[in-house]
Amino acid sequence: TKLTTVSTSNGRSHSLIDSRSESKTIMATMTMKPVAAIGSLAIVASVHAACYYYYYHLNKSKSEEKTKSNDTDEDNNAKIGITLPTWAIEYEKSLKDINFTTDEERMKVAIELSARNVQNNTGGPFGCAIFESKGTECKLFSIGINRVVPLNNSTLHGEMVAIQFAQQKLQSFSMMCCKSADTKYLMYSSCEPCAMCLGGTLWSGVSELVCAATKADAEAIGFNEGPVFEASYQQLMASGVVVKRNVLRKEGAAVLEAYGRSGVIYNSS
Repeated sequence: TKLTTVSTSNGRSHSLIDSRSESKTIMATMTMKPVAAIGSLAIVASVHAACYYYYYHLNKSKSEEKTKSNDTDEDNNAKIGITLPTWAIEYEKSLKDINFTTDEERMKVAIELSARNVQNNTGGPFGCAIFESKGTECKLFSIGINRVVPLNNSTLHGEMVAIQFAQQKLQSFSMMCCKSADTKYLMYSSCEPCAMCLGGTLWSGVSELVCAATKADAEAIGFNEGPVFEASYQQLMASGVVVKRNVLRKEGAAVLEAYGRSGVIYNSS
C-alpha cells in the first residue's frame, strides 16, 4: 500500500492510499483459497472412494466364501440332492463306449443296475437305463437306480433318477427338444413303472419305454404300484411313445424275488 499526497484547487493537501497492491494481494488470497479447498475435497473424496472399494469388495468376497463353504442344516433345507453310489458311477463309465444293438442288450444294463443296487445295499430293486440312439449307434446316455430309502426321498425311483440325469445332461426339461429323425432316447426299466414313473415317462420326452418285470411281479413281494392300468399304456402310446413289455421278464423278476426275502418294502400295498 502506498501513501500519496495530492494538492487540490483550493490549495489543500489530501493523503490518498493506493489500494491497487492491496487489491492484488486480496485477490490472490481469494483465488488460492478455493483452489486449496477443491484440492482438499478431492483428497477426501479419493480416500472415501478407496475405503468404500476396499470394504465393499472385502465384504463381497466374504459373502461369496460363506455361500460356497457354509453347509449348515439351514442351508441344506434349501437343497435337494440326487446322488449315485460309486459303484454305479464306475459301472456307467465302463459302458460309455459300447454300441448296444438289441433290446436284450440294453435291458441287461437296467437289470444289472437293479441287482447291484440290492447287493450293495444302496436302494431298492429297480434299475433304469436311457440310451441315445443316433443313426446306427445306440449308446448309454444316463442311468438310474432306486434311491428312496438312502436319500429319504419317495420320488427317487429308478426311472425318475435316470430321467433327471438325462435332462440335466441335455440342459433341457424334456428330451423331446433333442429328438430328430436321426436322434431319439430309449428308456429301459427293470420293472414296469409305478403310477408316478409312468406319468414321468409321459412328460420326459423319451421315444420308447421298454420293461422287464411286471407290475404284478413288484406287487407280489409287497410293493404298491399305484393306479396303473392298460389304459395308462394306451395313453402313453397315443402320445407317440413306443411301449415294449416283458423283455427279459424272468431276469427282472428274479431280482425282485431276491429283494423280497430281506429288503425294505417302503410303500407296501
